[in-house]
Amino acid sequence: MRMETSISQRLEQRLRLAPQILQSIEILQLATLDLKGLIEREMEMNPTLEIESQEPISAPEVGEPGAGDAPAAGGEGEGEGGGEAGDTDASLDAEFERLEGLNEQWKEFSGSYRGGGGGGGGGGEDADKKYEAMQNTADRSESLQEMLERQLSMCNLRERDHQVAAYLVWNIDDNGYLRFVIDEELCKGIEVDPPATVEEVEDALELIQGFEPPGVGARDLRECLLLQLEATNGKHHYDLEIAIVRDHLDDVVNNRLPKIAKTLNEPVEVIDEAIGLIRTLNPKPGRLFSQPQVQYVVPDVVVEQIDGRWEIRVEDSYIPRIHISRHYQEMLRTAADDPKVRAYVKKKIDSAKWLIESIEQRKATLQRIAQEIVNYQVPFLEKGIDMLRPLKMQQIADAVGVHVSTVSRAIAEKYVQTPRGIFALKFFFTGGTTRADGEEKSIIAVRQKVRDIVDKEDKSSPLSDEEIAAALKKEGLDVARRTVTKYRKQLKIPSSRQRRKFV
Repeated sequence: MRMETSISQRLEQRLRLAPQILQSIEILQLATLDLKGLIEREMEMNPTLEIESQEPISAPEVGEPGAGDAPAAGGEGEGEGGGEAGDTDASLDAEFERLEGLNEQWKEFSGSYRGGGGGGGGGGEDADKKYEAMQNTADRSESLQEMLERQLSMCNLRERDHQVAAYLVWNIDDNGYLRFVIDEELCKGIEVDPPATVEEVEDALELIQGFEPPGVGARDLRECLLLQLEATNGKHHYDLEIAIVRDHLDDVVNNRLPKIAKTLNEPVEVIDEAIGLIRTLNPKPGRLFSQPQVQYVVPDVVVEQIDGRWEIRVEDSYIPRIHISRHYQEMLRTAADDPKVRAYVKKKIDSAKWLIESIEQRKATLQRIAQEIVNYQVPFLEKGIDMLRPLKMQQIADAVGVHVSTVSRAIAEKYVQTPRGIFALKFFFTGGTTRADGEEKSIIAVRQKVRDIVDKEDKSSPLSDEEIAAALKKEGLDVARRTVTKYRKQLKIPSSRQRRKFV
């Protein structure tokens, strides 16, 4: 078989999305704050875009105020209008004098506070700038490792011992645990000469485990709880609690209180009280010093009841209102002699038009889809989670007259503010089951029913999943036992054995 290269022509049709269509799709699925960032980036790259509140500044013509031709004294502009301008100027001068006086007083105060005698002895203008920067810098909380390092520095240790302990401190995770096995391999990673021994590392860890917060430096949950109990055992005598944690922690997790009581020869009531105290301990002591990021949600849609009707409003107050600069529009009309300038300006203006149209289209599409969702879920808004109806994206797509993928993009990463709280728009799309009377119930409503049944059960004889399924069937919901088990685990509800109360 002979192989060779050749050139040939082939005629075919392909469906390609234009860049403008891709931009519209991208903008449709952006959340409000993401869209705001996109607009800001586009404004940096496209000079033809302007914010509506920012009027373009044009050079004044000759003869207008500000072009070197100030109105003559006693000429036009005097009279009533001139008197008002004079009064305004006088009031502004007085205000400036008052603010200047306050500024001088502040300089004297800040200078004397720093011991600089009004700034003369504090390093002059540079010192003032440094002081101002320090005052405006946000305070940073001390991390767990920094706090442990500070406690370590107060111990009277040899340089070698300090280095070994510091190595362990900076290997403790944010929960306060040391997730390493102390062996010879770990010792090789500590930069001391001669290499650290296992005994030295264990001594250093024992020192760290005596630091604040109690429980820090533990290698597992059992050791963490024991460290906290032993730290106060001399004052409160937690011998029973220590025995439970040391020997019966698995039994506590599985709620086997009678077995613990029999082994320790104590009444079940006493064991239950001791376990209650153990539950007050902190299983993750390092979290006291961690700073988890708070995620703020800005609603994209707001739902309000107006005159008995549920109406929605697309929240776009965070989005800059942009338009095409009149300066560049005029340039496009007058740049006929320079084709390069005209082509450049036309390209930028076309790009700006597509962006503005895509933003308006996003708002209109989101408005229609959100309104249709609200119309369908009115029972939820009026009566609560039990009345949330099953809903599929295809239903909304058919009602609005768009493709289902458009609905999926429109609700992605979007949130709606309702009188019942803030929810992701995806929250309203859920499967469901049909009651005996033909009414549809959403999965979320059924899960809530499971939680309500568990909350009302007798804790001394909790319901099994089979019994919960039977209780749901009495309410007209035919749900299988394995489905109840799935919902219970999704709600993080323990099994009936673990929920049982013995006292």
